[in-house]
Amino acid sequence: MAYDYAPFPYTAPPGLAAPEPRHPVAIVGAGPIGLAMAIDLAQHGIASVVLDDNNVVSVGSRAICWAKRTLEIFDRLGVADRMMQKGVTWKIGRQFHGRDEVFAFDLLPEDGHRFPAFINLQQYYVEEYLVDRARAFPDLIDLRFLNKVTAHEDHNDHARLTVETPDGPYTLEADYLIACDGAGSPTRTRMGLDFTGQTFQEQFLIADIEMADSPFGDHATPERWFWFDPPFHPGKSALLHMQPDNIYRIDLQLDVDADGRAEATEEKVLPRIRAIVGDKPFRLDWMSVYKFRCIKLDRFVHGRVIFVGDSAHVVSPFGARGGNGGIQDIDNLGWKLAAVLQGQAPAALIESYHEERSFGSAENILNSARATNFMTPKTPVEALFRAEVLRLAHDHPFARRLLNSGRLSQPCSLAGMALQTPPEDPAPMTPGRAVADAPLTGPEGDTWLVRVLPAGFVLLGVGAVALPAIDGLARVGIAQTGDHPCFDDPGGFARARYGDGWAYLIRPDGHVCAAFRAPTEAAVRRALSRTRGNDLPEATA
Repeated sequence: MAYDYAPFPYTAPPGLAAPEPRHPVAIVGAGPIGLAMAIDLAQHGIASVVLDDNNVVSVGSRAICWAKRTLEIFDRLGVADRMMQKGVTWKIGRQFHGRDEVFAFDLLPEDGHRFPAFINLQQYYVEEYLVDRARAFPDLIDLRFLNKVTAHEDHNDHARLTVETPDGPYTLEADYLIACDGAGSPTRTRMGLDFTGQTFQEQFLIADIEMADSPFGDHATPERWFWFDPPFHPGKSALLHMQPDNIYRIDLQLDVDADGRAEATEEKVLPRIRAIVGDKPFRLDWMSVYKFRCIKLDRFVHGRVIFVGDSAHVVSPFGARGGNGGIQDIDNLGWKLAAVLQGQAPAALIESYHEERSFGSAENILNSARATNFMTPKTPVEALFRAEVLRLAHDHPFARRLLNSGRLSQPCSLAGMALQTPPEDPAPMTPGRAVADAPLTGPEGDTWLVRVLPAGFVLLGVGAVALPAIDGLARVGIAQTGDHPCFDDPGGFARARYGDGWAYLIRPDGHVCAAFRAPTEAAVRRALSRTRGNDLPEATA
């Protein structure tokens, strides 16, 4: 294979010899979500132990598409630069019907953003970078490979875990257990929790191939190509992506009743790939078969056990909403859990993680299910609609926007939810939205808005608006002067996106939680108290 799957070292845990002190947080699963969770918590000063039953990164490319919002989160976690250096940047998608291109779209048509719409980077690289970053916090992140959690108990004020190792079993306790153990979550299974939603019968084959020559027509610019009824795979759908190391991802729709194991063989796969790439030499790197699933837990928080990422929700791959949604989970949960553990917020704040991310996952599932039904119609009416849209898309622009090969990942808005304060006047940046980036200049030269916002809560002012000084609340100004850090807006992007004369209270996860025309200390303090969960009902076990 193209990647060297070097094992991580195993070290006998202290719990084998003597009882361990209670950990603030135990994280089950050292995939991208679990590792990112540990780093996020460490940056808030919270220690965690990460337990994984394996000792290598994920085999196969798996999640490869990382969205702009996710890259902004990864930047805060300290791995985005490395991902950008290795990843393949793209923003153009093309859709084909038969041999004809019927629609092309630009996912980030405007300038003034630090990160691109998407990069493609294999999951094993992301995990490698996150492990390296986690090791930068030796006093706050305890990585334990070949430590398999076999049982757990919720004791209301803590969780008790039984862990199996090559040297035998041991137990540990943690104030909170975060389940990042994937779609087949053993934690969820032990608790008897069921997913609700849809499991579709359609199957897709993933094949990663290593190929020196670009398959993207007469140019080598990486793009996303999707075919409906291609000549090389008639009556089905297909997708093509480029990854680093000259690896290309090909997804091919299979028959509903196809035998997945039989399809994932070189005898079946190699002729299909040759039909796509022609006589270009290639090497098969990895393959797998999957079914569409659009399912989630009814509740993400169960006492001292919190579900994050695929353990809480699963979507079909088209739209890149799985891994990106999981990273948005940790971004939402990390600051809240830290505030509760540090005694700065009531336990009810953790319940808001369920409210906000259950909503976000439902939005992802809705988009994913719609794409699935368009790609693989379930009823005669859906089949007729798809056939007519594809026919009309050749000649009519209105029909092209109805094509659905997966609405690609976007951050969800939290507008109207409990932690956000509705503005008195309509604000250019509505409370609930994720911060929009903008290029700035400051004392140290050119920079970006997403990079100058300090950790924690921030009061951001744009243009002619006075920012009250409040102990413990950072202030940042754009196109203004004051005794707080101020930056110029040379291209006018910040003023265009935030409005001139507006102030915004921004949460630690980069979501706007309040907007003000004339912020008073009292109004900002009320909004800050609300966002910290002080207005929420008392949490229940």
